[in-house]
Amino acid sequence: MALTQEKAFVIPLLMILVTLASDQAVSRLLDVASISQKHEEWMARHGRNYLDSAEKDARFQIFKENYENIEKFNNAGNNTYKLRINKFSDLTTEEFLASHTGFKMPPNPRVSKTAPYSNQNLTDDEVPESFDWRDQGAVSNIKDQRSCGCCWAFSAVAAIEGALKIKNGQMPDLSEQQLVNCDTSNHGCRGGYMDNAFQYIIENGGVAAESSYPYEGRDGDCDQQKATETAAQITSYTDVTSSNEHELKIAVHQQPVSIAISVGQEFKDYGGGIFDGNCGDRLNHAVTLVGYGQIEDGTKYWLIKNSWGTDWGENGYMRILRESSGPQGHCQLAVNPSYPIV
Repeated sequence: MALTQEKAFVIPLLMILVTLASDQAVSRLLDVASISQKHEEWMARHGRNYLDSAEKDARFQIFKENYENIEKFNNAGNNTYKLRINKFSDLTTEEFLASHTGFKMPPNPRVSKTAPYSNQNLTDDEVPESFDWRDQGAVSNIKDQRSCGCCWAFSAVAAIEGALKIKNGQMPDLSEQQLVNCDTSNHGCRGGYMDNAFQYIIENGGVAAESSYPYEGRDGDCDQQKATETAAQITSYTDVTSSNEHELKIAVHQQPVSIAISVGQEFKDYGGGIFDGNCGDRLNHAVTLVGYGQIEDGTKYWLIKNSWGTDWGENGYMRILRESSGPQGHCQLAVNPSYPIV
């Protein structure tokens, strides 16, 4: 009798377990189908085509993993920022960093025309708590370095464009490609350093306009004729006090500042908010600080202009934590700041 009762209990339990397993399998299939549809829509939106079905399958698996990680992060809640799918979502972090960063500080920097840094005798308390150079029209349009590790050129050019607007009232559109092709102290799409770019522009007598020397997104031979058709000059540049966010705030209030930053997976997927998440393991990317501020709860942030197009972040910009991560700043952003003098 006891055996019969035991069977009576076990058989329904097995049926329930089989049903649950079947439901979970169906759910996984539905999830894969849903993500596959999202991948197809993403491909159409970004004009992505693959060589063959094998490459498509491999890229889908990367897309799927990125998508699931983003959904898991966003659904966790209590974050000051969000992640989202963007045009980089079929790339691994390693692939992305290899092709879309590119800050490389030389082991032996060149003898240069660096001017002494001046905070104009201002203190941190004497500059406004929030400031945005976009409000003054001193930030040029967001650009896209594409799959070329020349962030250093975009950072340097953005700082020069802003400085010229502040001084002369005119916003130029200057050539990053000239720096990629002609600045032999840097390494084109294989990386570079903003101070070297400033030094090249000084020695060359200026930098050409974008319209004269347009961006190609790849290494090329220097066109010496175009390189002499300069549209803007700088006289020198200055290195802001390292690892001091208070001095950096004063510098950014004077003009946009080129910085190096340590980026990783979450940078690739950043979709908005104040970023206080995981960084990379070294300084590997160059951007431009164009402002700073704080939100209602008192959280302070820096405003970064990036060179990954408007599809990334907050229409090409990022707000990142300020004055809460030790002297080097969040993701080491305060370690290596500099700006041109016009």
